[in-house]
Amino acid sequence: MEDSLNQNTEQRPDMAAASSLAIELIGINKHFGPVHANRDINLQIKRGTVHGIVGENGAGKSTLMSILYGFYTADSGEIRVNGAPHSITDSRHALALGIGMVHQHFMLVDNMTVLENVVLGAEDSPLLAPTYAKARQVLKRLADDYELEVDAEAVIEDLSVGQQQRVEILKALYRGAEVLILDEPTGVLTPAEADHLFRILRTLRDEGKTIILITHKLREIMAITDEVSVMRQGAMVKTLQTKDTSPGELAELMVGRRVLLRVEKGPANPGKVLLEVENLVVTDDFKVPRVKGVSFNVRAGEIVGIAGVAGNGQSELLESVSGMRDQLLGVVRLNGAPLSLEGDDGAARARAAGLAHVPEDRLREGLVTAFSEWENSILGYQDKYGKGLGLDIDLARKTADEYIKKFDIRPPSKDLKTANFSGGNQQKIVLAREMERNPDVLIVGQPTRGVDIGAIEFIHNQIIKMRDAGKAILLVSVELDEIRSLSDRILVIFDGKIVGEADPATADETELGLLMTGVHSATPTAAGAGTLKNNAGKGDA
Repeated sequence: MEDSLNQNTEQRPDMAAASSLAIELIGINKHFGPVHANRDINLQIKRGTVHGIVGENGAGKSTLMSILYGFYTADSGEIRVNGAPHSITDSRHALALGIGMVHQHFMLVDNMTVLENVVLGAEDSPLLAPTYAKARQVLKRLADDYELEVDAEAVIEDLSVGQQQRVEILKALYRGAEVLILDEPTGVLTPAEADHLFRILRTLRDEGKTIILITHKLREIMAITDEVSVMRQGAMVKTLQTKDTSPGELAELMVGRRVLLRVEKGPANPGKVLLEVENLVVTDDFKVPRVKGVSFNVRAGEIVGIAGVAGNGQSELLESVSGMRDQLLGVVRLNGAPLSLEGDDGAARARAAGLAHVPEDRLREGLVTAFSEWENSILGYQDKYGKGLGLDIDLARKTADEYIKKFDIRPPSKDLKTANFSGGNQQKIVLAREMERNPDVLIVGQPTRGVDIGAIEFIHNQIIKMRDAGKAILLVSVELDEIRSLSDRILVIFDGKIVGEADPATADETELGLLMTGVHSATPTAAGAGTLKNNAGKGDA
């Protein structure tokens, strides 16, 4: 790509004469008020490697990479790029030095095309036609070289999450990035999309690019990285060769104690049916059917997990059962009584009937990030805090303090804006609010999306405790391991239909994976029955 992917490279050090280290951070410190987010960080990242950075939410990983990318300025310390010291003032300066970043929440303009997003801010001249012509050629070459296929004329909002992530990578490569930072890149990807991303990263590494991978998923660290650095409470704990470590050692270094990497639970003791869904049909915002005649039930004292590739109707199913989306046909019953879920107050009626909901997207559907922690802790339940014509703020703040203590929400500040909490602690705020209402039925979507290893263990334990207390739990996750570990029964959804049911103790992962991708069609077994049966052609659930 010698014909220059971007003209803004005048500050970039000479690679031929540079150090074997692509990046070196020396004595980096960063404060946010009283919070010491980065403490004397020293880090060396070799060129042409995939270097993982792991740690709990709030450990300082993203802050450190934001300093490297120019979003923040360190209070003290030195940054060296290819052996040369630099004071990186902003992201344009970082890009000029060959450093690109793909954020956890994509920085794309939804109503613009792929091509327009890629060249935005990197135009060669006021006349866009030559810029677009060059960009199309470069994008085709990048797609061929790195498996980054995406339609240049497609509008961003019409693309899948995985395709949008490819656009972010293309943006960085188009600008000539030699170092690529990815922040929790698989948090919103399906397993197939994650596998494709890893193929891309390996190809980039083999072509001499340097990849910095921020993640909390230890299996991904073991699968893709060459070296891994562990952070805890703002400090760098240790850097290891990936081949010389293990998930158990990394988890212990991250949390500072032994961590169970498996879910420990006793056998379920299912009771009466608490949630019934019968012949449910649900459409999306464009009136296209996404849930197609689905029927199932969930009993007291059991967890029913729904496994499926994202986009097969599970989101619309959860939204409908929880009252967030109108159903076209069908009946939802709670404790034997039909639920009236239609209209803008459907979710409120569901809550009043004893159904709690942890939505899949905590930022869009579970929190108001401009509100404080205590305000979010009563969101949707304000009627419980009435005081005359107003709100019993003292009671609400006391409740928030109890939730903070019980769910180990960090930092323990009920007055902090929710936007300033890490993803894992934001998730705990939502879980505490919903779980502590003592619901009969709990619906949980993606319970540990974007959550670190210590918080995952805690969240899983809370879900098991609710099951053991006799609650009925409906669980949706794109993490098949999570579904298998937590569920007492597994339902597989494909193209809006339940195509199989299995006992997780005996279910075959390969068979589940095939069902999730529509390779087979199967008739569900009886509730709680044994292994998944593959009876193609005998009808749907």
